Amino acid sequence: MGLFSALSASVTGMAAQANYLATISENISNSGTTGYKEATTQFQDLVDQAAVAGDYSADGVSTTVRYNASQQGNLTATTSPADLGIQGNGFFLVKNSSGDILLTRDGSFVPDASGNLVNSAGYTLMGYNIGPGGAGVTNSISGLTPVNINGAALVATPSTTGALTANLNSNAAVLSGTPSAANYTSKTSLVTYNDLGNPVTLDLYFSNLGGNSWNVSVCNDANPASPLATQTLNFDPTTGALTSSSPQSLSVAVPGGQTVNLSIAQMTQLASPFAVTSATVNGNAPAQWQGVTISQNGTMSYSYSNGQITPAFNIPLANVNSPDNLTSVSGNAFAQSLNSGSLIIGGASVGGLGTINSSELESSTVDLATQLTDMIVAQNSYGANSKAFQTGSEMLSTLINMLHG
Repeated sequence: MGLFSALSASVTGMAAQANYLATISENISNSGTTGYKEATTQFQDLVDQAAVAGDYSADGVSTTVRYNASQQGNLTATTSPADLGIQGNGFFLVKNSSGDILLTRDGSFVPDASGNLVNSAGYTLMGYNIGPGGAGVTNSISGLTPVNINGAALVATPSTTGALTANLNSNAAVLSGTPSAANYTSKTSLVTYNDLGNPVTLDLYFSNLGGNSWNVSVCNDANPASPLATQTLNFDPTTGALTSSSPQSLSVAVPGGQTVNLSIAQMTQLASPFAVTSATVNGNAPAQWQGVTISQNGTMSYSYSNGQITPAFNIPLANVNSPDNLTSVSGNAFAQSLNSGSLIIGGASVGGLGTINSSELESSTVDLATQLTDMIVAQNSYGANSKAFQTGSEMLSTLINMLHG
C-alpha cells in the first residue's frame, strides 16, 4: 500500500539526514585534528524488487559514510623535528596497544617514557632499524619495530685506515746526518684514535736522502724518540710520482689502539714547496647524543656533539589501491578492508609514495564554511521528510476514521 510506504520512506529519509548531520558534526568537531580526513555521507535509493505492477511503493533511502582518506591537507610548520607531515600519497604505519598495525596521517609524534615515538592518539610509530644490529628488512610488516629517538652515547671507534696526499719539494737540500725527530726536511701531523677513543697525534717526518729518495718516520707526538714506522720512499725522476717498487702505504701501530693502514700512493716529489693536499683518518672519540634529524625519504638519524650523523631508523609509508575504502578506527586512524586492497609498503618518495616533511604537520581537510552550509541542507531535508511523515500520518488517520465511521 502506497500510504504505508510513504511513511516508511519518510522515516528512512529522516534517518539518512540524521546520519548526514552526524558526519557534519564529526567533521566540525575534528576541524582542528591533525591529519583528520573529512567524512562524507553517500545516499543510495532503496527499490522494492517485489513490488506489484501498478502498485507503487516508495522504499526510501540508505546511507554509507566514507572518509576522504586520499585528500591532501595543508602542511603547517612546527618547531619539533618529530612532527611529521606527508606531502603526497601514503600513511604512517602505527601500532595500537593491542599490537594491531594501523594507518594514519596524524604525525604529531612525541617520545614516550622509553623514547618510542607516539602520536596524539597514543599509537606508536613503526619503522625499520637500520642502525648497528638492525634487521635490515625494509618492506614487510614483520620487520617493523618502534621508532626510538633515544640515541645512546656514540662508542669510540679506533682508527684503522687513512690517506695522506702531499708534495715533497724536489729542490730541498739533501739532509746531512741521520734522519730523526730533530733532524728532518719536512713534517706534518695526523690525529688518530686509540681503542678508548683517546686522540693520538702521529708526527710524520720526511727527510731528503738525495737521488729522488726520501726517508719517512712516523712517531707518537708524546714519544718522538721511538719511531712507530720507518720507510724509504723512491720517486720517479721524470714524473715525480712514487715508483711501483716504493711502498704505497704505511702500517702504523697506534699506541693503545689498532694498526692504521695509511695510504701514501698519491704523494709526489715536484719542484714546489712542501704542501699537504689532503689528510684523512677514520675513527672517533666518544660523543654525546644531541638529537635526531629526519630526511624526506624517511631516514631518521642520530646527531652527536662531534658532528657525526648516524642513520638509525627508516620510516616507511604504506598505501592501498583504494584509500577511501579504508575502515576508520578510533584515534584518527584506518584499518585495511576488503574493498581497500592490500597494503603496499615502501620508502618515502619512492614508487608513488609521498615525502615525509620533518617539523611539519598536516591540517584537517575539513572546511568549516562548507560544513555549515551542509548543516542547513541537512536540517531542511530532515524537516521536509518529517513533514511528509506528518502528512502521511494524517492521511492514515483519516482513512481509519472513514473505515470506523
